[in-house]
Amino acid sequence: MAETEEEEKFPFDINPMYEGERVRKAGMYVELGGQGKPGYELVLFEPDPEQIKDGEVSLIGPDLEDMEEGGNYAYAMIYKVYGEQIEKDLEAVIERRNHEYQSYIQGYMHLNQRSEIWVRISKEAVKKGLKSLKQIGKATIMLFKAELPFIEKMEATFITDEEEVERGLEEANRIYEARDVKTRGLHDEDVDEFYQCTLCQSFAPTNVCVVSPDRIALCGAMSWFDSRAAARIDPEGPNAPIPKGDCIDPIGGEYTGVNEAAVRLSSGEYDSIKLHSFLEKPHTSCGCFEVAGFYIPEVEGIGWVHRGSKVTDTPIGLPFSTIAGSVGGGKQVKGFLGIGIQYFYSPKFIQYDGGWRRVVWMASDLKARVAEAIPEEMKDKIATEKEVKTIEELREFLQRVDHPVVKGVIREVDGERVTEGWAVEVKAEAPSAELEEGVPVEEGVPTASAAQVPLASVPIVASGAGANANTPIRIILKDADISIGKIIVKRKEGK
Repeated sequence: MAETEEEEKFPFDINPMYEGERVRKAGMYVELGGQGKPGYELVLFEPDPEQIKDGEVSLIGPDLEDMEEGGNYAYAMIYKVYGEQIEKDLEAVIERRNHEYQSYIQGYMHLNQRSEIWVRISKEAVKKGLKSLKQIGKATIMLFKAELPFIEKMEATFITDEEEVERGLEEANRIYEARDVKTRGLHDEDVDEFYQCTLCQSFAPTNVCVVSPDRIALCGAMSWFDSRAAARIDPEGPNAPIPKGDCIDPIGGEYTGVNEAAVRLSSGEYDSIKLHSFLEKPHTSCGCFEVAGFYIPEVEGIGWVHRGSKVTDTPIGLPFSTIAGSVGGGKQVKGFLGIGIQYFYSPKFIQYDGGWRRVVWMASDLKARVAEAIPEEMKDKIATEKEVKTIEELREFLQRVDHPVVKGVIREVDGERVTEGWAVEVKAEAPSAELEEGVPVEEGVPTASAAQVPLASVPIVASGAGANANTPIRIILKDADISIGKIIVKRKEGK
């Protein structure tokens, strides 16, 4: 990016090469937003150009010079924009670019979106002369107007006063929700093309973010409508169309056009994606996804925890941050999946794997947030941290509420059985069994069976370097048919 006279006034470099720059805790001067403090970013269209003071940045709350080094502060960024080509539907499109353009600023790390923003400013940037968030605001406005010429006027208000951020967050969430609701009536089969989003590839180079009517972007900030608008106003931008091509799997959501895009966008790392599958050819996950899902093999179910959740531990013993580390970075990981919160409202929500019938656990604050999306018959069958803490407690809970995973999940969309269940009754096939040494058969214990065991946990004693002899190891037998034709009981020598 060529420097301008105005840019030279900033005490930091501005260049796309800084996209993906990480500010580690050791090199951090302050942290803004994130999991510790409230935050949000919002773009508002102003139809009257006289109501905008072009290029002006105001600040409510303490500035950088007033902040304690190493501290964590609330943070809101509100931009008012005007342009003859701008309409209200473009607010979300412009808003999402805040992540891209602020990432051009050296020493300023911007992650996530909407009410999940997480910013860190480096000690080095402050040492070089960064003294005020107003400098960041002015640089951001300059970048917006340079990269998106249809923005004719723009002003910014940055807020670091925590009470003020909290008050503004309520209105921001109402705006986000209103944007999301309008997208729920359109479905994948109603359109001829989907859209890509490459904004996170600076952090996740192999990420293949596909936005369809039934699957919002992982960050939750870009719907299909938003992506279409972005592609129209900026054809060379990050939201280019993806022709659907032929439908390979209507239930899993696999299309030839998406697979071709997967090869192109991941530089050959991945060649196929099912948009509505959790375990088979899952969608890749960047680093900005709102919710992380995790497979729990002991119960053949799926759990969900979202960014910013107050829940520190899940039944698998890992918090969101650790789970996110397992799935993020643009990887396609079977057993983990990143999604946007609005995907819960899609009728195609992980339908390949059984949809809501496969969900066994959710963080309580997430469950409450998407309560309207959960089918009525499943609401009391999905556990939270309030009911269970461990896998064993989860198993007991699921059996008590008769969750579908216990006896096997039948896929609602086509009646296909996707799991066999792990509490199948074992029935005797023969009235007796041959026993040596005249040992009698205990009454009530089946001596021959052909029980199907799709998921069995077999504890054995650990051995080898570093293993505790009393530490159990679980062997998971999935979709295995185990038949017992004869039981031979032998008396041990010397007994």
